[in-house]
Amino acid sequence: MSNVREQRAPRKRVDGFSGGSRGLRSGIAASVAAVVLLGLAAGRCAAADTAPQANGGGNGEFPADGRKWTPCAAEYGTCRFNGTRDVLYGTAQQHVVKTFSNSAECNNGVFGDPAPGVEKRCAMAPTVASNAAAPIAKQDPAPNAAMQSATPTDLKAPPGQGLRCSAPSSQVPTAASGDLLEADTPSDGTRLFAMNKPFALVFATRPAQADTLNWQIRDTWNAVRASGRFPVAAGATLSTLSCASSVAGYFAVSASLERGHGQFESRGTRPAGIVTFGVLPDPSAALPVVRFPYEDLHRFGGQGAAYLAPGQHCCDGDGYRPVYTALGLTWVNDNRNWYMEEPKKTGTFDPASKQLTPFFRRGDLLRLIQLDGIPQWASPTNKETHSYAPTSLAQMKDYMAKVGAESNRVRMTYFPRQRDNYYQVTWEPDADGGLPWRDTDANFIAMYKAVWEGIHQTDPHAVVMGLTYSSVQGNVTWMRKLGPLGIGRYMDGMTIHGYYDIGTTPSHPPERVADTGNQGTVSGALPAAMRALRHEMRLYLKPGAPLFVTETGISYDIGQSYGKNYPGANVLYAQAAVTARTHLILLGEGADMTYVFYLADMPDAAPGYGIFFELDHPKGAYGPSRISPKPAALAVAAMTRIIDGTDTLGPLKDLPQGVYAYAFRRLGGGKIVTALWTHDNDKWNAKSGFDASRSVDFRLRVDAPGTTGEVTAFDMMGNATSVPYRDGMASLKLSPAPVYVVSGNAEVFRNAVTTPEGYMAH
Repeated sequence: MSNVREQRAPRKRVDGFSGGSRGLRSGIAASVAAVVLLGLAAGRCAAADTAPQANGGGNGEFPADGRKWTPCAAEYGTCRFNGTRDVLYGTAQQHVVKTFSNSAECNNGVFGDPAPGVEKRCAMAPTVASNAAAPIAKQDPAPNAAMQSATPTDLKAPPGQGLRCSAPSSQVPTAASGDLLEADTPSDGTRLFAMNKPFALVFATRPAQADTLNWQIRDTWNAVRASGRFPVAAGATLSTLSCASSVAGYFAVSASLERGHGQFESRGTRPAGIVTFGVLPDPSAALPVVRFPYEDLHRFGGQGAAYLAPGQHCCDGDGYRPVYTALGLTWVNDNRNWYMEEPKKTGTFDPASKQLTPFFRRGDLLRLIQLDGIPQWASPTNKETHSYAPTSLAQMKDYMAKVGAESNRVRMTYFPRQRDNYYQVTWEPDADGGLPWRDTDANFIAMYKAVWEGIHQTDPHAVVMGLTYSSVQGNVTWMRKLGPLGIGRYMDGMTIHGYYDIGTTPSHPPERVADTGNQGTVSGALPAAMRALRHEMRLYLKPGAPLFVTETGISYDIGQSYGKNYPGANVLYAQAAVTARTHLILLGEGADMTYVFYLADMPDAAPGYGIFFELDHPKGAYGPSRISPKPAALAVAAMTRIIDGTDTLGPLKDLPQGVYAYAFRRLGGGKIVTALWTHDNDKWNAKSGFDASRSVDFRLRVDAPGTTGEVTAFDMMGNATSVPYRDGMASLKLSPAPVYVVSGNAEVFRNAVTTPEGYMAH
């Protein structure tokens, strides 16, 4: 089985800044919820290192969830069997159940941690059954053989421009069982397509009598982009339309019968009434593909995997392709945590024989190496811990030296165009989070020293990074405390999580507390917090130290939940806009790289973090096999294609209130890309609606005074338009959705931007 430790559940935290299990409980006002949940978190976490051993630790069969289970492996072992089985991980009382073929690795990396602080084990069911802990939503027939075989292999793009679909090219019988109306766009599993290339839109209809199907396709802004109607026979029929689009972006198909009415049923976390797909942008006419001097300069990564290839499921195979490469995400986590690699005793990690996970061996996905966590045998509590320094820092240093040797070998073998290896030492050590640091400040710094010295002993290209608190402001606070104590000597760079508010949601965008007309509820909007962080980095880290934001996500609003009628189109638009704006602020204020969180909707967190719907489970799932894009996915795809391969110039100066603008320059002295949008707190919330129609006139200098010409502007989905300029100024209409303006005269930006403090271009 592949190393799937990235697949572990996000580390839980329920403080005011959304982190691992992010978001606050339904129906509670944010300020009240923060206080209540902080207390709950503190109580739960206070007991984590003194939790009792698992009950029922014998080797005999035991009952759970109404079934019998046979123990098959201890924690960190391998459960082996023939065929496909459901495997329980945890204890009889606290567990997760997943389905595997032939074997399952029994650790938190694969299953998450259902019973923190307790010794866990794996047990298998005699036969496969549905996961009691994660009920399966009703399957639609989209991925089955009938739907796939109904798709002609010789599809031709319909003539014309925009998004267009032909009349049905085939109508064939299908299974009688199923919903009245179903649809899909069969693909490689991503439901993402190239511009101007044909793809199939397949409808399944089951009316009692002959009828007419009316269909529409709407975009991110809920505008109708295509529509049509065609007759369908009584009974079960598959009708295949050939479609193509010269317009990039997210699209939602809806349909109904003139007599029988009906709509698409909800699927997993996707609401009723829509079936979604995306068309990927191609900005290469205005922005030719960048040549990277070294691969480290890629600026986007992600968390979460999806097993989309035929025959794959969580958690074997490649969970990152084809979806990460389609989105333009390059960085992913790889685990060399001490508690994972040497769980039972020292000396078991062999740097010469450790094998790189197969999906990394192509060299096109870059590794951020995770080091957090102390094994049970090295813990002062005799439990696996993230809260205390190990009993022997010398042993920790020795282990890290082995990791450095292995990582250096791997880089030279598989990543010849990568300059350095990047290591993240801790993960959200917030006192009120799920992995709180409870030891002394001195021991925290001593642990960093042991890691830094061990890694650098054997890896001459090491970049050791921390502190990775859950919010930008939290990292500022702790650098102010630990910086004067000397922690910067053991940090080659900074890693943070980019959360900024009580829930990072459409109603809590990154700018809202920066608006002087409405100060919001917390201090330190994202731009201000990033500037404070850059200041601390300049004080305590070496010049040019990299800044990686290794997790930031935008969930649905506090108090919301997945449901048949939620989210609606307006919420999905707002999530896309806020997702793009958040990552643009992070990069524009001086981050070198940023991670999108999370690939697809998952349980155990505030609902909606995924940029894809998960189609099989009503509350989402880890490592899904069926996903469908939200607008946020296509906003990310456009952003990566336009911003990756740039250096940050910084925020533009002298902007009017409510206008945000950041300039970037393509590597190698290339073109300037300016990302711009507007935000008004009073017209941006769930109560009044997220106003997509609001616009503000703005003139952007793109060339010298006295010049005329044209620049290219891309919308949030990556669609290009030409914008004329006169006297060097381009007139724009800004909205809450970012636009990207591509221009050629870098000189006019020299004094028009504020370079982030201490930031050095590559």
